[in-house]
Amino acid sequence: MLDKKNRIRLKKEFDHVFQTGQSFYSGILGVKTANNKENNVRLGFLVGLKVSKKAVDRNKIKRQLREISSQELKEIRNGTDIVVIALPSILKTDFEIIKKNLKLAFKKLNLYKTEND
Repeated sequence: MLDKKNRIRLKKEFDHVFQTGQSFYSGILGVKTANNKENNVRLGFLVGLKVSKKAVDRNKIKRQLREISSQELKEIRNGTDIVVIALPSILKTDFEIIKKNLKLAFKKLNLYKTEND
């Protein structure tokens, strides 16, 4: 479970990331990122009805994405907002492949801390 300080919840916070952020898309998910004024990492997850009409399936995907992200949280630069968007093909994908794709997206967007940080 992510702490409250590490969550993006409000529509205006999501909108800020979508309007000002960088993005990376793979076949099963997309990641958008923007800088924030706070000194912590905040995450938001979008799993829409196009992924599955069943809430059970959408919630399972969100739980998996939250788990992977919480493991990577300590490695990500502070002052970053991240929105993870699930695409429909994620439903048939194994957890390890989702994990690999999410880590790749974080790496491509230069979200990991460097030695100087």
